[in-house]
Amino acid sequence: MSKKFYITTPIYYPSASPHLGHAYCTTMCDIIARGKRMRGYDVFFLTGTDEHGEKIEDNAKAKGVTPQEFVDEIVNDKFLPLWKAMEISNDDFIRTTSPRHVETVQKIFSRMLAQDDIYLSTYTGWYCVHEETYWTETQVGPEHLCPECHRPVEKKDEAAYFFRCSKYVDKLLSLYDSNPEFITPSSKKNEMVNTFIKPGLQDLCVSRTSFDWGIPVRENPGHVVYVWLDALTNYITALGYLQENDEKFQEFWNDPSTEIVHVIGADITRFHTIYWPMFLESLGLRQPNRIFVHGLLMMKDGKMSKSKGNAISAYPLIDRYGVDAVRYYLLSEVPFGQDGTFTPEQFVMRVNQDLANNLGNLLNRTVSMILKYFDGVIPAWQGDLTDLDEELSALVGKTKIAYESYNDDLKVSEAYVEVMNLVSRANKYIEETAPWALAKDPGKKKELESVMAHLAHVLYSAGMMMKPVLVHKSDAIFASLGCQEEDKQYENISRLGFLGGRKVVKGEQLFPRLDAEKEIQAIADMMAAPKEKAAA
Repeated sequence: MSKKFYITTPIYYPSASPHLGHAYCTTMCDIIARGKRMRGYDVFFLTGTDEHGEKIEDNAKAKGVTPQEFVDEIVNDKFLPLWKAMEISNDDFIRTTSPRHVETVQKIFSRMLAQDDIYLSTYTGWYCVHEETYWTETQVGPEHLCPECHRPVEKKDEAAYFFRCSKYVDKLLSLYDSNPEFITPSSKKNEMVNTFIKPGLQDLCVSRTSFDWGIPVRENPGHVVYVWLDALTNYITALGYLQENDEKFQEFWNDPSTEIVHVIGADITRFHTIYWPMFLESLGLRQPNRIFVHGLLMMKDGKMSKSKGNAISAYPLIDRYGVDAVRYYLLSEVPFGQDGTFTPEQFVMRVNQDLANNLGNLLNRTVSMILKYFDGVIPAWQGDLTDLDEELSALVGKTKIAYESYNDDLKVSEAYVEVMNLVSRANKYIEETAPWALAKDPGKKKELESVMAHLAHVLYSAGMMMKPVLVHKSDAIFASLGCQEEDKQYENISRLGFLGGRKVVKGEQLFPRLDAEKEIQAIADMMAAPKEKAAA
């Protein structure tokens, strides 16, 4: 039976068009999901949009449309086309305005209310519309600014339902202690405990009456379900929880053997690592295995943001360099779990050094030599004839093991560093074995055959391990090696010599080397476009 793996992105807030920062998280999850599928896992990959709240209502009003019309346009015309352009392989796309979600959230609220985990009271506090979060007097300070976005907050006094956090604090701390990897990186766990739990966790406001754009509370229609009880439950409503067809829920959540991973941004850590586990406890459901807090894709002037006018769209990058180059850049430049900064210089460098000079060069040299010395036919594998052969063969096996280990531990960037190191070693192997010299000596034919067979297998192995990232260019590698569709199997990495007898094909350059000065300027122009638009 296949191992089951459930991975989710945060559901994105469609108040404006998505930018490269949104694409980063979703692409990393896609790389993980594709890698697991390739290795035989039964995978369910979820993403979606969080569409309720006062900010959406205000934005729609300003545009002269209904909130539903507002979110429909952004989701259908902006988010979904971007995921298609980025080759995102999600199995489902959940929208919090969809009937399946709305109905289930109402059932969840009713269940929590019936068991007294939710109660009606009055809330007085400082509210930030942008972050959709209440803050205390201490948190907003004398200037009454949101501690997250630093925008002015307003004092609210309204009837509201509250979730009894105090009931579940001990269970939450026990969860942290029993599962040290529940929150990754661990520094985030310490932050949650010291900043929010130890000072005294307040009950969470889970309804609002000051606006209408939300899911109505069945027992009290003047209230709408507050964003975090609404949004967080998407991870189970998308699977069919409390719905007539709950097959996916039983398979990918209720089965304790399923590995469940939520990938989120740092700004929503508190909600996912404190309140979401409490909601699950209230519902009597299992916890996810891991909540992974990824880093941010920054610009030189800080966090990428539409409101700051410093966001860059993925589309012009894809149009100019291809989606594989963009996916690889996001993977390599921002180590998963850390912050990274987007610069034109680094983008061009990654394409030139890693993809053109390293991977592309290895493919071009290998195919050219097989065409020249063996009429295009890959020689049969004859074992490791030399110490260099043996070293390279061993490295393929070691790389596969490290690749799997790093990916399983969500150290995704490190996994692909290992693959690129293998490619680099193969390029060095060419220089060390000097095939051009071997070709001149008839007595060295066996060695020459061995070199070509080893190089072909390294290319195949690298192409297979890179396939979750290079969704098109990996197929170009396989085509150049004469592979058929049935040859594209992950297990073949361990089948040294299976390529023997296949005829190579000289294709187009895998990744043409970029003119650095020209392309750096081109990307700088792309970055300037959003700022000009924002200024206008």
